Amino acid sequence: MKFRIMQTNALRGLLYEFGEVLPEGYRAFADNISACLARVADRLPGLLVDSLREQWTRVQAIDGEIAVLERRLAHAFRNNEDCRKLSDIPGVGLLTATAMAAAIGDARNFKSGREFAAWLGLVPRQIGTGGRVRQLGLSKRGDTYLRTLLMHGARSVLLRGKHSEWLDALLSRRPFNVAVAAVANKLARTIWAVLAHTDRYQPIQAAGLTN
Repeated sequence: MKFRIMQTNALRGLLYEFGEVLPEGYRAFADNISACLARVADRLPGLLVDSLREQWTRVQAIDGEIAVLERRLAHAFRNNEDCRKLSDIPGVGLLTATAMAAAIGDARNFKSGREFAAWLGLVPRQIGTGGRVRQLGLSKRGDTYLRTLLMHGARSVLLRGKHSEWLDALLSRRPFNVAVAAVANKLARTIWAVLAHTDRYQPIQAAGLTN
């Protein structure tokens, strides 16, 4: 996905140098690039136009590979009970559910939701001097990709229109990014609870994520 973004941005930048402004977003870009290349074909060197077309062909090939991977993920999701259970949790979609189910294995290998959250790097770093303990930012240990997925999921929970009392209170006393980290921690604990102890997600398990 990142490589596709890089390639489309490079194409967009090159064409901008020649007065062609393409819309933001991949789908809008894809809908307009062919007409754009046809327009510049008459006024740019043939070698350059051919290179631009070859680059667009590579982007389309990448898009096809992404589509294949998405179908495989969807198939894995449909055929995995753990994935389907995790998708009931607010902020957990197909990518997060499949990645967590694949990475965790047996959730009972973790003693608690806190231990699982710590494994993902979603607990504060602590330093102590003179008998005093200070909490700093997230430890950011563990798998960066899994942690990023949970941070994105937490952000989506906070950006929804309706909040629980816990979320409203959290947002009123903490900066938004700090609240995101707190919700990501709660998501991690809820994921562990669902996989380790219960059949399906129950809002009471994650009081605060839903109304």
